[in-house]
Amino acid sequence: MGDQVGLVREDRVATVTLNRPDRRNSLSDAMLTELATTFTVLRDDAEIRAVVVTGAPPVFSAGADAPLRSTMSADERRRAFLQRQTQFRRLFERATTLLESLEQATIAMINGHAVGGGWGLTLACDFRWAAAEAEFWIPEVDLGVPLGVASTTRFVRLVGPARAKEIIMEGRHYSAVEAAAWGLLHRVVPGPALAKEVRAYAESLAAKPPKPLAEAKARINTIARTGIPEVNAMTEGFLDRR
Repeated sequence: MGDQVGLVREDRVATVTLNRPDRRNSLSDAMLTELATTFTVLRDDAEIRAVVVTGAPPVFSAGADAPLRSTMSADERRRAFLQRQTQFRRLFERATTLLESLEQATIAMINGHAVGGGWGLTLACDFRWAAAEAEFWIPEVDLGVPLGVASTTRFVRLVGPARAKEIIMEGRHYSAVEAAAWGLLHRVVPGPALAKEVRAYAESLAAKPPKPLAEAKARINTIARTGIPEVNAMTEGFLDRR
């Protein structure tokens, strides 16, 4: 779709790639804007039934981009992130909301470390598969900024407030096995096998009848957001869209 986001369609599966390997796929304003555009294009593509989101090797994403230098002091790093956070959160929430609301099934293929907003991006996907060597952590508090509302909300939905506090406030590193044990990953796969296994899984989802799959996703997401089981009215007419 652009210099920082790749889009490849193959049969009924689209692969979206964060493509800033020189910056460890950190989420710049341009990348987040390209991601939002990409998800909007895929939303309207009736031929695509499953979407895989991954990063250009060797990592998934180092999180929010900021003009950090090795010579910066801790205070200088904090100021750089504080200056970046308002714009970043606006663009991040737009991109992840579009990703989360796609009718297609979405899979995060986490081929390496997922840090801060990079980890948060995976939470907007329906399914999360990770390489066994991947690590996960939230550095925002240590950098002097709170994690954004969108990612915080998704952590609380997935693991509850007590574990969300541990993950976000402690900022420690989690292995893929630990993240899976807490329900933040669906599968942990040896790195060399990850792409092949995710592709097979995406194809299996893409082969299912699209309308009931999309409606099931919409209802589950609505219940997760609102806690209200009576969602027929909220999804009325959903099956007529495709």
